[in-house]
Amino acid sequence: MENIENAEFRMRRGRGPRPGGFGPGGPQFRHGGPPGFGPGFGGGFGPGFGPGFGRGRGRGGRGRRGDVRAAILLLLTERPMHGYELIQQIRERSDDLWRPSPGSIYPALSQLEDEGLITIEKVAGRKTAQLTEAGTAHITEHRAELGDPWADVKAGVGEQTSDLRALIPPLMGAVAQVAAAGTPEQAAKAADVLTDARKALYRILAGDEESGK
Repeated sequence: MENIENAEFRMRRGRGPRPGGFGPGGPQFRHGGPPGFGPGFGGGFGPGFGPGFGRGRGRGGRGRRGDVRAAILLLLTERPMHGYELIQQIRERSDDLWRPSPGSIYPALSQLEDEGLITIEKVAGRKTAQLTEAGTAHITEHRAELGDPWADVKAGVGEQTSDLRALIPPLMGAVAQVAAAGTPEQAAKAADVLTDARKALYRILAGDEESGK
């Protein structure tokens, strides 16, 4: 039991219960499902499930965070983009393995603007970045150093991570159906199944899967 608890702590450290979310302190299954549940629930749980799934630094098949600066410069060679477009393009080109936050994109844009490599102007109400002549020259001169940030991220992810991520959408789809259409008794049984599955996963991580402890 101690090993399971230690494994769970390692997996969840730094991530306390989120109000309104799943897990301790979150809403329980109820007939009709929680707000936002429906036939489409689970669509957001595709590649890259969870804020940290398949990314980060360290072992266990995780990919490393990419070079935001290089990604922005390379994307702007194609066309001017605003911050949200840059985030979406980075996600798409990394197969959703790399999900940069606005907190990483916008400071990088400000730094590139300070260096004179880009300009930022409002276009259709959005602050849009585009390369300057100095920025284009910088990319040409340092193209080899900029590399391929999308490939770098993908290369850091093990096959087992991709395989596990592929199983998430159908699982969440089944959860959504039970939550939306099941009786209270069925929802309670589903909650037990998910709880048991979570504990079993931590047992695997702790190396106790065979003992059943």
